[in-house]
Amino acid sequence: MSSRLARHAWVLVLVLGVALFVLDERTMVATQNPNFVPSAILLGASVVPLGFVTFIKGRRLPYTVSGGLLAVAAFLGGVLGTIVAGTLEYDVKRALGGLPMLGVAVIEESAKLLVPLALFLVMRRRLGTADGLLLGVACGAGFAALETMGYGFVSLLTSRGGITETVDLLMLRGLMSPAGHMAWTGLTAAALFAIGRRRHAVRWFVLTFVLAVVLHTLWDSLGGVLSYLVLAVVSLGALTYTAHRIARDAARPGDPAHPEPVARTV
Repeated sequence: MSSRLARHAWVLVLVLGVALFVLDERTMVATQNPNFVPSAILLGASVVPLGFVTFIKGRRLPYTVSGGLLAVAAFLGGVLGTIVAGTLEYDVKRALGGLPMLGVAVIEESAKLLVPLALFLVMRRRLGTADGLLLGVACGAGFAALETMGYGFVSLLTSRGGITETVDLLMLRGLMSPAGHMAWTGLTAAALFAIGRRRHAVRWFVLTFVLAVVLHTLWDSLGGVLSYLVLAVVSLGALTYTAHRIARDAARPGDPAHPEPVARTV
């Protein structure tokens, strides 16, 4: 029963989160009280990312990472990722007078890997490939939520308090976040944590990182609903394939994706 509850906990997170967001937004509009703005932006930016992390955590994969470490990783991954990415993008733009979308993608995909990389270096004997995927999704969620909060705040200022425009932006970016930052960082972090456990893992990590950068660049460069749908299918499809591959390998004897065999051979 507890396992079944864990698998479907994401539904409760989404339903409760959306209900709180609507209640907060309606109260703000009815009372015209700006004190509700921060909580509305926070809920609008974080409900879907939190729900997706809960969804991934509920899958039947060989996770060993604790909930506390996952929460810390999501928080630090988002804060450090946005700080490092914002600083590097600002410095490059100031030095070169501009920054192409490819440069933005490289910087942001690298910044989001800082926390997973640190955990890999410190805890690689205890954490497996599945943990890397989950930690990557969590760090991508933190990054996406903080980035969306920033865009929401700017939208509120530029629209001179236009609630409708801000809510639309929060909903759109929230819905797209699983197919964007969360999927890309989940893929690269899973490939990172496979290093030392699989043959040609370094080459696979480089190729996965390049794929994430390409998808990120196309996402920022192309416009239109069809383009976003195609990229979302590719991103989430790759994440689904990776999760199924980890689950399949975990069912085999001497699973290379699980941390135990590595601990015995070191």
